[in-house]
Order: sequence, then C-alpha cells, then structure tokens
Amino acid sequence: MTPHEFAAKWQKTQLTERASYQQHFLDLCDLLGQPHPAQVDPEGKWFTFEKGVTTSEGKQGFADVWLKGKFGWEYKAKHKNLEAAYQQLQRYREALENPPLLIVCDLNTFVIHTNFTSYAKKEYRFTLADLTDPRTLNLLRLAFTDPEQLRPDKRQDQITEEVAGQFSALARGMQARGVEPHRAAHFLMQLVFCMFAEDIQLLERGLFTTTVGNAKKDPARLSAMLADLLTKMASGGYFGPVEVDHFNGGLFETIDVVPLEPAEIELLHQCALRDWGSVEPSIFGTLFERILDPDKRAQLGAHYTSRADIETLLRPVFLDPLRREWEAVRAEADALWAKVEAAKQKAKPRGTFENHVNSFLDRLDHVTVLDPACGSGNFLYVALSMLLDLEKEVRSYLSAKTGQMTAPAFQPTHLMGLEVNAYARELAQVVIWIGYLQWQHENGYPPGARPILPKLETIRRTDAVLDLSDPATPREPQWPDAEFIVGNPPFLGGKMLRSNLGDGYVDAVFKMYGKRLPNFSDLCCYWFEKARMMIESGRTKRAGLLATQGIRGGANRDSLARIKETGDIFFAVSDREWVLDGAAVHISMVGFDDGTQKERTLDGNSVTTINPNLTSTADITSAKRLKDNKLLAFQGPVKVGPFDITDEEASRYLVTPNVNGLPSSDVMTLLVNGADITGRSAQRWIIDFGSRAEANSAQYDQPFEYVVKSVKPLREKNRDKQRKEYWWRLGRSGSDWKQATKDLTRTLFTPRVSKFRLFVWTYG
Repeated sequence: MTPHEFAAKWQKTQLTERASYQQHFLDLCDLLGQPHPAQVDPEGKWFTFEKGVTTSEGKQGFADVWLKGKFGWEYKAKHKNLEAAYQQLQRYREALENPPLLIVCDLNTFVIHTNFTSYAKKEYRFTLADLTDPRTLNLLRLAFTDPEQLRPDKRQDQITEEVAGQFSALARGMQARGVEPHRAAHFLMQLVFCMFAEDIQLLERGLFTTTVGNAKKDPARLSAMLADLLTKMASGGYFGPVEVDHFNGGLFETIDVVPLEPAEIELLHQCALRDWGSVEPSIFGTLFERILDPDKRAQLGAHYTSRADIETLLRPVFLDPLRREWEAVRAEADALWAKVEAAKQKAKPRGTFENHVNSFLDRLDHVTVLDPACGSGNFLYVALSMLLDLEKEVRSYLSAKTGQMTAPAFQPTHLMGLEVNAYARELAQVVIWIGYLQWQHENGYPPGARPILPKLETIRRTDAVLDLSDPATPREPQWPDAEFIVGNPPFLGGKMLRSNLGDGYVDAVFKMYGKRLPNFSDLCCYWFEKARMMIESGRTKRAGLLATQGIRGGANRDSLARIKETGDIFFAVSDREWVLDGAAVHISMVGFDDGTQKERTLDGNSVTTINPNLTSTADITSAKRLKDNKLLAFQGPVKVGPFDITDEEASRYLVTPNVNGLPSSDVMTLLVNGADITGRSAQRWIIDFGSRAEANSAQYDQPFEYVVKSVKPLREKNRDKQRKEYWWRLGRSGSDWKQATKDLTRTLFTPRVSKFRLFVWTYG
C-alpha cells in the first residue's frame, strides 16, 4: 500500500471508531512495512489490540493498541476530541508501563505526544494528506522502530531556563521604561499564567497567542483585548465567541494592563509561542521576585534553582519516611490480598484489605508541610508534586487489585507557608496552583471545583522570627503545627544584621532568643532553633533546612548543638553548591528530628553519628582548651572601618615628611588577610595607630588625614562606645599578638574562615 492509496482509502470512510480502528492500524502497518500484532505476538503479551488496563480512576478499560516500550495508541472517530483521547492515554500510561510515546488518531489526524521522563513534552501533529511527505511518514515508522529519535532535544530544566531568560527581557523593558515594579510584576504574572493556561488547555488552544499576534501593530487594541480577557478570567464569561473558565484566586482580582510598546508585543508573542506547559513552576515565582526587588533585577535571566537541587533535601526529610511507611503498609496489604484470593473474593477479607490501604491513603491526604520562609513557594511546590506522585502510586496499587480508585485527593491547602513580603506571598500561591494544575494535566485529570485558582489562606504574611504586630511589645511568633518543616531560610551573616534589619529589630531578636542562641548568630540559625522547638514540643516530626556553611562553626554551631541535645541530625550535606540570588554559593543541608530515625547519612554516606560541625569522625566541637597552648595563637587586628589603603597611596605617605619628624612606616604596614594567604597578595597597606592617643596620632599627617576623612564619619555612628570614642584606632588592635611576636623573625598565619586549614610563614 502506498501513502496515496492509504490516504485515499481513509479519507472517504465514515465508519465508527470501533468498526474501523483495527483495520486502519493494520493498513498503517502495511504502509510502514511493520508486522501485524497477531503475527509477532499471538498471545498479546507485548504487542496487541485491546490491551486491558485499569485506569487511574480505578475503572477497567482498554487501550486500542499497545506496543511495549514504544507506544500506547488511542483511536477516536473522525472529528472527535483528540485531547480527550490523550487524557485517556495519560490515565492508562502506568498500566501500559509508561511508554515513551502516547499517540492519538481520529482516522484522519495523528498526534504523537512524547512521554520521556524529565524532558519537555513535544507534539508531532499531521494528517493523512501529510503522509505523502517521506519525513512525516518516517515519524510514524520511528514510533514502531526507534522512539528515542523522537525524544525532545532539551530537558525540562533547559527549556525552563531558556523561557525564563526570554521572558526576563520583557521585564527588563518595563523596568527601563520606569513601570512601577509591583504593577509590572502583577501584570506579567497574569500574562505568564495565560500562556501556561493555554498550553495545558485551561484556555482554548492558541487563544492568548493569537490575540497577541493579531495586535502586534496596534498596542492600544491589544491593551483593550488583554483587559477584557483578564477580566473574564476573574469571573468567567465570553471572550468574543470563546467561553473562558472562572479562575479568580486573587491573581485576577486586580486588572491593570500595562501598555506595551510594539517591540515588547513582538517579544511577548515570541514568548507565547514557547511551550509553557513544560516549564518548571519553580521559575515563575523566582522570576517575579527578581523583577520586584531592585537589588535582584540585575539577576533577571540568571540561573534558577532546579527541582533536583530541592529534592536533595526533600527526599530524605519528607518523602523517604512516607515511602517507608507505604512499603510496610504494602507488605501487609499483599498478605491480606492473598487471603482475599484464597477466600475467593469474599466480602470480609476484601473489606479488611481495602480498609488497610485506604487508611494509609487517608493518612497521605492529611500530611501537612510548612515552609517558614517560603518566598515564591518553590519548596512547597516540589513537596506537593512528590506527595501527588506517591498518592497516585498507592491508588494505582489499590486499583490494580480491586478496581477501586479515584483521583489523588491531596489538596494544596495542606501546604503552609510564612512569608514577610506581601507580594511574595501572592507569588507562592500562584506557583503552588500552577504546579498542581500542571500535575493534573500531565496525569490526565481535569481541574476540579471552581474557581480554578482559589486563594491559599494557609500561606500567611508574617515574620517567622519576630512578631511585631504590637511594635511596643515584640513577641515570638507561633508557627502553625505541621508534620514536616522544610525550606531555605534567609542567609544573612551576624555582622550584617544591624545594617540590613535595623537596630530595633536586632535588639528585639537578641532579647527574645538571647538565652538560646548567641547574639550575632547568622539569621538562618533562628529558623533552626524555632524548628527544633517545634519538634521538641511534638508539634512537628521532622525538619529539613538549608544554611550557610557558617552554621558548622563558631557561635552558629550552637544551633546544631541544641538540636542534638533534644533530638538528633539524621541527614546532612556539609558542602554543596547552590544558587542564591542568581549567584553560585556553598551551603549546608541539615535534616533533624526527635532522635527517632536511627540511620544517619552524611554527604551521601551511611554514618553512625553526625556531629554539630557536620562531621562524623571525632567530635572536635567538644574539645577543651589546653592551658599549655595559651599565648601560642592569636586573632589578628580587626579594622572596623576602611583603614586599608592602596600600595600607591602607601608609597606616597611613606616618602612624605611628618610634622613630628617620624616616618609614616611607624603607623603603616602591609595588610595580610585570608585571601592574601590562600592566593596572591593584593599589596594593600593598613594604617594602624596602635594605642597612641589622638594627639600623637595626628602627628602623622597624611595617614591621620586619611582616617579623619574615611573612617571617622563611620565610627561616629558605631554603637560600641569604645570604638566610637577611639575612632582613629583599629576596632581590635591585636596588641597581644604584637607583644608575642615582637622578638620573632617569622610568624605562622592561617585564615580564620577556610574550608581547609592552611598555614603560611610570614617573615619580618
């Protein structure tokens, strides 16, 4: 049979699906030179018509054609809804062993949907008339022979970063035009949701893209059309002849269209042509956080934290214990099912089996997760996806045995978040709902109740560390009860607290937590302490949080030591690359509980214990000071101000006479810090008047003049009375070190903060 003969035959037919589909497929096999199913698999074990399946709703069904490891194929009569056929195959796919291709056909139109894990979805659509093109015919042949060649070129995370970068250009254009950030972000978020909604068919296919494309040369017309569309999405209604569903959810409560320039409309149209249905939801919120925050706008288009990075923490802390529970439940359920079969499906043993599995499903549907620094909701979105996958697995198990199953019942309302920024709170709600809707779409479930985007009141706007609802009486905030606490608390070093948060806030935090944590602990330590308290009080079972690497040492380590006093650390990654605000940093991950879990994992290895410094060998954190080592090691001087000068400035000062006739070298020396020890010297100098009085220091003309100009204005604002009064002196003179080394020809230096302990001799 030739392509022309095949097309001519099937263009004429008006037969029903049942009367025609098997002959259509057999003719197609002949056209492609492929064997018929019964010829190569007479028992129907791997290539067959009418493959019996149990759907993800628990119904018994049949896939029209199945070729193991290649495709599932569903037919419809001519001009019937192929999207419905695709959803049907999505519900069959686990029973079909998750084939790489899902193909639907109405005898005239073919649509090949790719189904490769972690890869963006791709759709190949063509008709009978297109089969005369050898390239189109080869697409069908590859479905039988080598589906891998139809795998999309890029993974989902690559598509995500490309789409985000392209859309960021639109945001930068608005920024350059001076559009108010919150207004721009809210409008852009609505546009993103429209593009996502049309690609998963919550809006009619192509509705948004066509609207933008048709108004490229008429910005005013586009603004009016977008205002109409967004208004309809708020409450439902007709956009022209097309009925628009009821979305609402807060995202569409305010409609304020930002007029777009022609170049921006062209860019928006190019963005709309991308596959937003395959984009990782985690980028949506991150993108808009960067639009809103002036300090982060330079990071638009920068790298985004991937789902795989987040899963590194969530799997051991959150998913693995639930999966261990399911494995235990399933072992018991298998034993109960054996009794059901032995009793020939009698009601009592069958009911016991179903109750056992349903009890665990009910337990899953009531899992609660709290992210007390949720930002744009990335951690909560990944937790949601993990839970839905596990619940679907359990329901599929029950369905395979009994046929009893419904769609996963876990709702986003069991996810809780705390976020101090009002707009980030809204972002988190949108990200979570996008993730939920995407999961439903990819698994063949239609959206449930209306509105499609209800508000998530469980995402609260509040400060997680300090309750300032009554500014006169700061209080420690109460976190909501949750089985799991996960998240990425803000990273802010102790020395940066006052400059970033203000004296009043920091003083209140120190007063509130001073008996539990040392003052000037890194900000993230307060989240660790709060989570520890939640576990100690029985309001939380397990927690997993990110921290700066600094949590392993110094005062910060007290937060981990306290965790081990009332519970234990069962999981840690001591050093991992991460992306913070678009920049690569190194962080630590810590999972902890009340001591229930006995298995310990550190840096991917099984260990017997994890110490507060995130090591598993000798616990040096409990080491005692040795009296014999006293006066052998010292901390060097601490500047507390810009006392350092360039080599060029130092050369000028050194040759310039002073009023006292003494050389400036008395109060100047080469600066050596950790970077100079671990790398090349920066050849900088430091002005150090030691313990000299102000009058004596002033005799060194140019060095003193520099300190008056550069240091004094800052030190006069210092809260430390001593440093404010003696503004011309270093914050810490290092006099003990100077005294100990005055008669030595060389000194051994090592950085205070370093991944490895390095030593360098310095002479003179």
